[in-house]
Amino acid sequence: MMEFQKEAGRIFAVEGDKLLAEVIFPARDGVAHIDRTFVDDSLRGQGVAGKLVRAAVDQIRADGMKAQPTCSYAVTWFENHPEEADLLEK
Repeated sequence: MMEFQKEAGRIFAVEGDKLLAEVIFPARDGVAHIDRTFVDDSLRGQGVAGKLVRAAVDQIRADGMKAQPTCSYAVTWFENHPEEADLLEK
């Protein structure tokens, strides 16, 4: 099981010095802009991107912010998870 590391506006996984996966969601004025989701080719098809976005959504919600997905993966993730629509910046 891959363990994610967290820092402000970023959740990621590394192995050694290689970045394996990350989601970046910088906050501006109470809105987290989910603008990058990356998964290394070696992990594609294993649901890692979905787990990253879920972790970001949980963090954004815990921080009392709204979300604005701008990367294509995050946009699609929200379309497939209508139960999270209340988190979206209108």
